[in-house]
This record gives sequence, C-alpha cells and structure tokens, in this order.
Amino acid sequence: MYDIAIIGAGASGLMAASILQDKNIALIDSNATIGQKLKISGGGKCNITNKYLDETHYLGDNKFISKVLTNFSNKDLLKFLHNHKIYPKLNEKIVKGTYFCNSSNDILNLFKKLTKHCKYYLNTKVTKVDYDDCFIIFSNKQTIKAKKLIVASGGLSYANIGGSDIGLSIAKQFGHNIIKPNPALVGFTVQKDQFWFKELSGLSLEVQIKINDKIINGNMLFTHKGCSGPAILTASLYWTKGLISIDFLPNKNSYLPKRFKKAIKELDIDIHNYTFAPAGNFGYTKAEVTKGGVDTSELDNFLQSIFQKDLYFIGEVLDVTGELGGYNLQWAFSSAKVLENL
Repeated sequence: MYDIAIIGAGASGLMAASILQDKNIALIDSNATIGQKLKISGGGKCNITNKYLDETHYLGDNKFISKVLTNFSNKDLLKFLHNHKIYPKLNEKIVKGTYFCNSSNDILNLFKKLTKHCKYYLNTKVTKVDYDDCFIIFSNKQTIKAKKLIVASGGLSYANIGGSDIGLSIAKQFGHNIIKPNPALVGFTVQKDQFWFKELSGLSLEVQIKINDKIINGNMLFTHKGCSGPAILTASLYWTKGLISIDFLPNKNSYLPKRFKKAIKELDIDIHNYTFAPAGNFGYTKAEVTKGGVDTSELDNFLQSIFQKDLYFIGEVLDVTGELGGYNLQWAFSSAKVLENL
C-alpha cells in the first residue's frame, strides 16, 4: 500500500512527486519513460514559463487560476530552477515573454533526481479506479493500492505519447462534471471562401487577431489545410464557433510579401479587418493541449475532490488552459505545488 499514487509522470505529476519527498509514492505512466510531453515542449527546449504571467492568459475560472498562480508564480518557478542550476532564458522570437530552457533534458534529469524516492510503474496503462477504504488502481499490468490518489494524466492531445481520457473517466466515476474537452493551441481549417489561404501555404505574416474580447498579436502561417502559427494557436483557445477578425497590417512597419499582395488585390478584401469563420481545427493529433476538463468549482482549495476525500486533480486534466508561450507548463507546476502539504 502506497501513501500516494500519481497517475501521469508528466510536468504536474513529476512536480507533485518531487515536492512530496517524505512519502511512499507510486508514479504511474503509460509511456516507457517519464516526461514525454515535457521532452518535446518548445521544440525540445522546454518553454517553461512566461514573464507576463497572470490569469488573463488562461481559459477557465479566473479567480481559481489567480489563487493557484499566486501561490507559486513564475518568479517562484525560476527560483526553484536556479536552485537546481537550471537557468531558463527569455526568448521572445515566437511569443512575447517566453522563457526557454537550454534543453528539455535538463528538466527531465532534474525530475529523475527528485523522484528517486518514488516507485515507477512505466508502460502501465490505468484502466479504472475503485475506492474501498483506499484507492485500487487497475492497469494493463498490475493492481496498485494507495491511501491518496493524484490524477495528473493530462489531456487528449498527443495520443501517440500517452494522451488519453483516463483522468476524465476517473473524475466522472467519482461524480464530477466535465467541461467538454476540445483541441486547443491548434491550427484552423477553412471554409471555401478562405481556400486562398491554402494557395499561400508556407507564407507567414505578423498579424493582429480579434476574437470575442481578446486581441492577439503574433505570427500567422498559411498552410495547406488553412492557417496556423503562434497567433492562430492562441486564438484557437478562445474560439468555439463564429467569426474571428484579422488585421494583416497591424503596424506601418509590417512587411507584406508579394504573393500575399497579389492574392488580396484579386480578392479585394479589407486588409485591416478580414473576418471569417473557421470550418474547424486540425484536431487532437496536431493540438498542443486540450481545453475543457474537470470542473474546478468541484475542488476545494487544495485541489481535492469535494465528492471523494483524498482524490486530487492537477495540471491539464483540469478545466484550465493557457495560451502559447510557457503558460501551460507553469500551470502544471503551480497546480502541483498546491499539494506540498499532502
């Protein structure tokens, strides 16, 4: 019998395990190695946090998010990393305020060191969880028992490296409401009127996107399916259906490529306010994260289920999703830090 079982050895699960040094922990993951998504984040350089961190860069309950981020801020995360001789650097080429590590391997090696007290159960796919005086975790390999359970299983994106709905299934089983999951930080597919996007595939522009009450500045990439790039990925977080507006020339210094000028001349479009409704998005295989998830109003201040004592949810499985630029890894670490007195 373990003190604590953690389902998911990604950013939030590894952070939780690292801060619970005095506990007997089972760390369960469906992959052969820990931190698979961490490894590929930020193109292998791990975009770990953002200089401009606050709740306005997230989709979810602002008050709830603010409380968690205040408890363990971007400054706290950088201090934690500095103490372990990891020094992320500010790199604003892709998204304003983003901190990148030298290599995601630095973070993975740190977590390997900090989770030595845990028993790893790798290549272990959890199938269901029961509760009978303790948590009974069934998997494709063995049954694991624990007094407390932390669900840090992430979302549905990146199924090839273990993305699954197991966390949502567990939450539902214990009576939780699930905010409908959808792919996020993902490109848009387009309707017939925007097929000219496809003809400009490979071209990128600095744009300003307006979606609901959000204004997003950044790079947009035309693709053979529609559009992508940092500004579009962040816009996908806030779009459900309906129109979005693009200013293709948000400032006088912007450069418009010849191919683009030719296309818009033929189409006679409003360059500062081009509105269109995306057909959809590129789906979970291309999405960096999943929006939606476990309803945060059904957790207490310690991220414990209000329906089941000793059951906790952290990271991406929650209905909290950050914009592109280090916000989601920060959320993973901040939500895990709430559990330090478990």
